[in-house]
Amino acid sequence: MIEVRFHGRGGQGVVIASEVLADAAFREGKRVQAFPSFGVERRGAPVLAFTRIDDRPIRLRCQIYRPDHVVILDPTLLEVMDVTAGLKEGGTILLNSADPPESFGLHDRFRVGTVDANHIAFRYRLGPRNAPIVNTSILGAFARLTGIVGLEALCAAVYEAVPIRPDENVAAVREAYEALHAAGA
Repeated sequence: MIEVRFHGRGGQGVVIASEVLADAAFREGKRVQAFPSFGVERRGAPVLAFTRIDDRPIRLRCQIYRPDHVVILDPTLLEVMDVTAGLKEGGTILLNSADPPESFGLHDRFRVGTVDANHIAFRYRLGPRNAPIVNTSILGAFARLTGIVGLEALCAAVYEAVPIRPDENVAAVREAYEALHAAGA
């Protein structure tokens, strides 16, 4: 079973990202589960979402405590919480950042990828300039970094799940897929 934990802030599309990833995996014949975990339900508050992917039925019904992959939509969360808590040794971390993966000091224990999802979201006018919606961009980079889902299945899932600006969201997925930077274990 593959387990993915998403970290972000309310309004960034964290929950939708976990659901779209599950949809893309489902389109490729996998069994899936996606669900959120909220604290204070307001824009800007930290939000967690989870996705499980397997070839067999998924019977677990709990939070993911030992993820294989961690996706961070807002890099400022690195300063306020341990986003790597429980991440399996050699696991994958994907950060929304223009900085190179090595600059986070995590590449000695984990495979780290970065993509400037904010910039990509700005280019396609996905959300307001001061609060871009980066979920589709981050998923494009995640698909390339992990190989868990194919690009075409992901694009189809995004196109169906995103009612506003679907063409721009799919273009953001494709651009982020190509813009990924990776380093580490």
